[in-house]
Amino acid sequence: MNFFKKIAEWVRKYDDAHNFTCDICGREVFAGERVCAKCREALPWNSGAICPLCGRRVKEAGVCLECKERPLEVEKARSALLYEGEASRLIVRYKRGDQYLYRAVAELCLSTIKSQFPEAEGLVPVPMTARAKRRRGYNQSLILCEELSRKLSVPVVDAVEKRRETKSQKFLGRRERESNLEGCFHVADRAAVKGKTLLIIDDTLTTGATVSELARTLKRAGAGRVFAFTATSVENKHPFGKE
Repeated sequence: MNFFKKIAEWVRKYDDAHNFTCDICGREVFAGERVCAKCREALPWNSGAICPLCGRRVKEAGVCLECKERPLEVEKARSALLYEGEASRLIVRYKRGDQYLYRAVAELCLSTIKSQFPEAEGLVPVPMTARAKRRRGYNQSLILCEELSRKLSVPVVDAVEKRRETKSQKFLGRRERESNLEGCFHVADRAAVKGKTLLIIDDTLTTGATVSELARTLKRAGAGRVFAFTATSVENKHPFGKE
């Protein structure tokens, strides 16, 4: 490790151990936590009845209608929070420039990942093209993966590339998203994924198209089992209307 990397690592460890205000409300905290007890309690936790496949909140226990019709390409997906209220605002801030929030997001995700995916052998970030990364300045999925890796002692498997730009998915339905993403991912290091039990990590599960396309790519490259975890999930699977 060179001198500059050592300095960066020292700064990161210092920041990890020294936090004085809640990342959501700005209230003073005393135990170094990133989110204060009051905000944590008020967050929309995904703790009620969920679909056993996609992990979204459902009105009645059991597999949701959408998964019966068109399940995701992962064995199981889970999310810690619902994409609403302060949770959605936290994710939007994180994706739009407040990079330091990766610590808070990771802190909120840990217990769900530990309980739901103890078998994970590697954490897979959703890749971005070089152009998209330059535009944003960072890959929010990758730095979240790296923080979770440090806390869980599970390695990051950064073996997938996104080889072409795709149009914005914001106002697309699931089938449009699937068509938009088809063939955009490529496993550059097949040995890193072959036979492994992998956990895809992302910020939000909307229609699930990204998770499914990435899972298909990993399985074609020889991955053993593939799961998915997102910090938040959108309860309505067709937030922008069906095609």
